[in-house]
Amino acid sequence: MPQNAVKGALLACTMGQGPPPQLIPIPAGPPVEIEGNLAGTVMDFKPLANIPTFGMCISMANPQVAAATSAAMGVLTPQPCIPNTTSPWTPGASQTMIYGLNALLQTDKCQCMWGGTISITSPGQTSTSST
Repeated sequence: MPQNAVKGALLACTMGQGPPPQLIPIPAGPPVEIEGNLAGTVMDFKPLANIPTFGMCISMANPQVAAATSAAMGVLTPQPCIPNTTSPWTPGASQTMIYGLNALLQTDKCQCMWGGTISITSPGQTSTSST
């Protein structure tokens, strides 16, 4: 069973290059904790507030990467990553809700407008608690 993702969960983006950033949940009410860490929900998808930078972006759908690559005569030129997520993580926990929001699971995904798929590589907790 997938684990709930909590503050400190490690993230990865298919278009990002750099050390894995950590999820930063922002509670919709009084904090709900799992193993002493703030639990995440599917609504923790806001760029930079919840999902930090992935270092450098290599997606040609990112206008900064496209412009730099064009200026470099077609040589892929990564540019600083600024996540551009506009919709919640999916699918979310089907049975666990936090303030009316689906809890975030380690198997959930979030899409970046620049073509990257953001995933959770480590849920941030060590026990086998699940939804």
